[in-house]
Amino acid sequence: MRRYVVAYTATDSGREAVNLATALARRQGGSLDLVMVLPESSPYSGAYPRPESGYDAILSQQIQDWLAEGLSLVPDDVTARAHVRPAESNAEGLIAAAEEFGAALIVIGAGRNSVFRRFSVGTVASGLLHASTVPVALAPRGYRRTEPVTRITVGVGNRAGADDVLHVALDAAQRRGLELRLLSLVALDSSDPDTASRAETHMKERLAHAETMLAGQVTAHVGQGRSIEDAIDALEWDEGEVMLIGSSRLAPQNRLFLGATASKVLRALPVPMVVVPRGYRSAPLPTDNPGLFHAPVLSNGDGHQEA
Repeated sequence: MRRYVVAYTATDSGREAVNLATALARRQGGSLDLVMVLPESSPYSGAYPRPESGYDAILSQQIQDWLAEGLSLVPDDVTARAHVRPAESNAEGLIAAAEEFGAALIVIGAGRNSVFRRFSVGTVASGLLHASTVPVALAPRGYRRTEPVTRITVGVGNRAGADDVLHVALDAAQRRGLELRLLSLVALDSSDPDTASRAETHMKERLAHAETMLAGQVTAHVGQGRSIEDAIDALEWDEGEVMLIGSSRLAPQNRLFLGATASKVLRALPVPMVVVPRGYRSAPLPTDNPGLFHAPVLSNGDGHQEA
């Protein structure tokens, strides 16, 4: 069973992350790990015994209430557990949890820095988008859908490493039994007049390759506009769709780095985006790391368990 780490906070952003993770897990029977990251100095971070009285006890109970609230958002047909993790930063704690659990994905909600954008990258998302070793899925502001994903769109480029994300998308579409749309985006204000024709030629090559794996379930499109944002706005998007995009070629191997084009796509995209690390193939197997503190966790199915 595939596991998805959810960056949970008792906020709209946290609830949107749970919704997206549920939609992704439902398509193939995945499970969710809701993770709340606390500063390592927190009395309930796991470095100290559980407090029994006073302010610390109130804080402890509040955290448990928040975790229970998060689990209540997950439908009964999806297995979920909630964890408290100590770390110096939220991004560090989420990446460590994903690596320990062998998670296939970290899911996070949009920041709240802008009222006009569907996506706003806050400090947690920024940290993940420049350091994660596993793909990161971002839910747009106001994301409420929990029904299974219906289609995958993948950004297809022609730079070194661009096929990494295509292979991930092909694998995901095959496992989930979904239609895959290959998408190349062209800004017509480019100084190179042959950009669009080269994109069309490259797309035909990628489509022929993809059809060998998903015959009859692959389509291809070259989106054009005055800018990348305009090209995104001009496209048709399915309500249950997600878009996969690769990391910048500047990213270290097996690390994630949000490039300039991906940042432009993110600003305009109306559906969730999944950013894939450079060279990524599959999630690592879970490891038993005694150096990580195993805090008590809540479960939506079996009561209290150990992680």
